[in-house]
Amino acid sequence: MNSSFRPYGYKLPVNPQQKQGSIAQGFVTPKKDRTPQVQCIPPKRVLPIVFIPGIMGSNLRMNQKRQDKLKQKHNISWRPDNSTVTIQQFDDTPAERQSRLDPKITEVDIYEPEHNRTGNSTETADQRNEAVRYSNGYGGWRRLDGPLLQGDLPGSKNGRTQDQKARARGWGEVYFGSYQSILATCENKLNSAFSGGSLERYLGNHIVGVDPSKWQAHPNFSMKPLDENYIREAVKECWFPVHAMGYNWLKSNRLSGIAIAKRICSLIENYRKQGFECEKVILVTHSMGGLVARAAIHSGIGKISDKVLGIVHGVMPAVGAGAAYKRMRCGVEASWYSLPANIGAGVLGNNGEDVTAVLAGAPGALELLPSRFYGMHWLELRKGENIVNSWPEKCPYEEIYKVTGKWYGLFKEEWINPAGLVNAGVSQTLSHLDGARMFHEEIADVYHENSYAHYGSDVDRKAWYKVVWRAESSARFKHGDSLRVVNDDRRGELRLVNTAEKEGTTAGLEFDVEMQAAAEAGDQTVPLHSGDAQLRSGKFKGIFRQSGYEHQASYDDPAVISATLYCLFKIISEMKWSKS
Repeated sequence: MNSSFRPYGYKLPVNPQQKQGSIAQGFVTPKKDRTPQVQCIPPKRVLPIVFIPGIMGSNLRMNQKRQDKLKQKHNISWRPDNSTVTIQQFDDTPAERQSRLDPKITEVDIYEPEHNRTGNSTETADQRNEAVRYSNGYGGWRRLDGPLLQGDLPGSKNGRTQDQKARARGWGEVYFGSYQSILATCENKLNSAFSGGSLERYLGNHIVGVDPSKWQAHPNFSMKPLDENYIREAVKECWFPVHAMGYNWLKSNRLSGIAIAKRICSLIENYRKQGFECEKVILVTHSMGGLVARAAIHSGIGKISDKVLGIVHGVMPAVGAGAAYKRMRCGVEASWYSLPANIGAGVLGNNGEDVTAVLAGAPGALELLPSRFYGMHWLELRKGENIVNSWPEKCPYEEIYKVTGKWYGLFKEEWINPAGLVNAGVSQTLSHLDGARMFHEEIADVYHENSYAHYGSDVDRKAWYKVVWRAESSARFKHGDSLRVVNDDRRGELRLVNTAEKEGTTAGLEFDVEMQAAAEAGDQTVPLHSGDAQLRSGKFKGIFRQSGYEHQASYDDPAVISATLYCLFKIISEMKWSKS
């Protein structure tokens, strides 16, 4: 909020939920006290910032029946901020992982202090969300009257702390340890950009007058430094409450887009009921959350493009990622310097059998596979340095993902349903892949007209654009289709045999092939090739191709935070209120 007004006198507290803060309560003073009592009415306009996390970025809980079957004292399916629970899941069998992360029995673990659906009668909603705190405050202000994260005054009826308000904003339903920085920074900097007429220090030092090239802005876009007046005009007479909206990342992103769209409509309506002017929101996304956002604004899916002022996409796999195939076959790779990656490897699994048990039944995860817009010939079989075969030639779904009985296919059938769940198995996975193909086609050209993006272009953080299986140059085979698996260590090493030779001895016909390490620039998960699909689309107003961060931890990077704030100010400045 932009404010240069310093009231002289006793500033009376107001309740913004009572006729939009127009009601205040005075008090009696001695006759000698001539100090006036001043009522300050807060701005009426609200432009919410809604953060949509990536895969595994939303906390999930299971239903009571599955909780009882697994004999858990709580209903947590996935909550990485709770390290005690998460570490215990590292040793789960494939069947246990599938049962716990089953899209049919899971939902977003929403903060509900009244209903307290934790599955544990001794645990309160606030105890479950204990890690979620907002300690930044608002620079230069002791107290602001508005829709902000401030504790209610002592004696307030049903008063809540600022942490409880943050949890109610959805901060408790996302991976807070990974997203805390971006949530808190946007909440703080957008709502206290000016105090007493002076620009907030961080904005003055890190945003104002800074050439976007410092954050690795792509030269194709004319993005100029922002000056103080630009920011002042953008934020004046408006609040920017930061919300987070989780979704069930195991389910289709199409369904998640519909669910998020409904929640955004409810959010806007809720602010209106409080007496505010609220017409649109701004979306900030991470990874798969970008696909969800594109589904939400799609004219045939979420249908809320008119309610979204703009979108900032972070590390979005715009056309998929080769890592999705690699992890189904070899497991999630862990990095000693990357806690988020270690958690993913521990919970999903560091081998193909563990990961397949979960993701083969998860439509949302399968929608991260390279679409046909990713391009052809990205899966390679090499003998030494020579390419023997490459797939797909026309269709990745039919030639790689749905193919059965081929050593290079997406999955091994015996890994798909270890828990023996009803309505799970090969046929269900094939149906999910058909759905993925349809979803890819639906959102292929869907980007908001006011979009910005940042993603990894780091040669030291390599990702899988091409996925390569390599055999020694001495191996005896001429074509990949003649090979079958003799042994699979589930981590990227196969023993194959050439069945094209005459029947009889297999001596000399068996050989090893190994999945090669990632080799293209990216962020260790999404390759630059997929991020650049946004650049190739020609539909963005600004793009940052960056280095220095790992995929899940991207919003902890200072350059990402600065670029995001820059983009938000650019989007905010485009707002045209219907009531001027």
